[in-house]
Amino acid sequence: MQSWVQRLLTTATTAALLLLAACCAASALDAFHVPSVQAQAHVTKINRFHKQLNGNDKVTLTFNVSANLESLFTWSTKQVFVFLTAEYENSKNSLNQVSLWDHIIPDKDKANLQVEVKSKYPLIDQGSSLRGKKVQLVLHWHVMPKAGVMIRDRMALSEFNLPDSYTS
Repeated sequence: MQSWVQRLLTTATTAALLLLAACCAASALDAFHVPSVQAQAHVTKINRFHKQLNGNDKVTLTFNVSANLESLFTWSTKQVFVFLTAEYENSKNSLNQVSLWDHIIPDKDKANLQVEVKSKYPLIDQGSSLRGKKVQLVLHWHVMPKAGVMIRDRMALSEFNLPDSYTS
């Protein structure tokens, strides 16, 4: 006959294995989920474009972001981290990425975004190569599950050109 400690350990082990199987099943099911994200972003105003004292270009923008991210949510999604980047090329780097805005979406009810915001973080270039540059806005998202692998993706949204001269 088994003691109560052995029965407790057997029950705990069985429960842990069932939990592990459920987590593996959740991860496997999420691998087959294909979301259909719809999003747009447009720069509505270049608030300020100037050269800092250290020689770097700095731009603050106002932009519209509209995105329907409801399809990213499944039964195992804890939250979605979404952020907008500005991507451009210069002579030093083939790809420069600067985060302009970010937001955490805690549940599916708040996953339909319609916002006009001033950039949370300024676009700063290391040097003075932003004048006249073509900049692309890209929406990134990280789906954080309750269990399983974090899913990352991105979508190029729009392009705009910075002015050839500084503004104040």
